[in-house]
Amino acid sequence: MDRSLMRELAAECLGTFLLIVFGVGSVAQMVLSHNTLGTTLSVNIGWGLAVMLGAFASAGVSGAHLNPAVSIAFAAFRDFPWRKVAPYAMAQLLGAFLASAVVYLTYREALDAFDGGLRAVSGPTATAGIWATYPQPYLSIAGGFVDQVVGTALLLMGLFALVDAKNANLPHYVVPVAAGALVLTIGATFGMNSGYAINPARDFGPRLFTAVAGWGGDVFRAGNGWWWVPLVATPVGALIGGFLYDLCITRLRSAAGPSTTA
Repeated sequence: MDRSLMRELAAECLGTFLLIVFGVGSVAQMVLSHNTLGTTLSVNIGWGLAVMLGAFASAGVSGAHLNPAVSIAFAAFRDFPWRKVAPYAMAQLLGAFLASAVVYLTYREALDAFDGGLRAVSGPTATAGIWATYPQPYLSIAGGFVDQVVGTALLLMGLFALVDAKNANLPHYVVPVAAGALVLTIGATFGMNSGYAINPARDFGPRLFTAVAGWGGDVFRAGNGWWWVPLVATPVGALIGGFLYDLCITRLRSAAGPSTTA
C-alpha cells in the first residue's frame, strides 16, 4: 500500500471517528440524562456539527467521504477509483468502532446508573440505540428500506450539489459547514422512522461494538433483524441520489452546451 493511500485512509478513519464520537455522544447525553440534558433537536444539531468537524479534519486529504455509501456513489458517478472503495469503507468502519468505544468508556458509569449494569436493546432501560439505529415498532422492513433509500438519496443529491464546481461553486471551506447543515436537515425531517443512519459505517461500526461490549446478539435480532437494512439500503439510495442529480443537472447542462449568459 502506497503512503498516499495510507494517509487518505488515516484521514477517513479520523474524520469518521470525529463524526461518530460527537454524534453518538449527543445521543448518550440525551438518553442517559433522561432527556434533561438533551433533546431530539440537540441530537440533530450534534450530528450536523459532527459531520462538519469530521469533514474539516479530513477533506483536504481524503475528500471526507466518512461514509461507504458516499464512496460508492463517487466511484460510480465521479472520478473516485473503485479500488479505493473497500479500503475507505474499512477505515470508516474502524473509525466508527473506535469512536463507539470512546463514548462507552466516557459514559460507562452513567450507563451503570441508568440500567444497573444490565445492557438492554429494548425496554425502559434500553441503551443500544445510543450507538446504532433501530426501527420504530410500527416500521416494517420494507418501510425501513424505503426510509433509508430516501434519506441517503437526499444526502447524495445534496453532496453532489455542494461539490459541483459548475453549479453553486461553493468555496472549499464552506462545503463542510453546508454538509453538516444537510445532515441536520435530513435528521430533522426524516429521522423519525429509524434514526436516519444514511451511512453503513455509522450504523454497523457502533452496532458491532455494542455486540461485543455487553449487549450481545440482540443487537442483530432486534427489529426483525433490522441490522442489514442500513448496510444494504444506503448504497442503493446513494446510487439513486447520484443518478438523479446527474440526470437533472449534469446531463442537462452538458446537453445545453456552453452558457451564453454574461
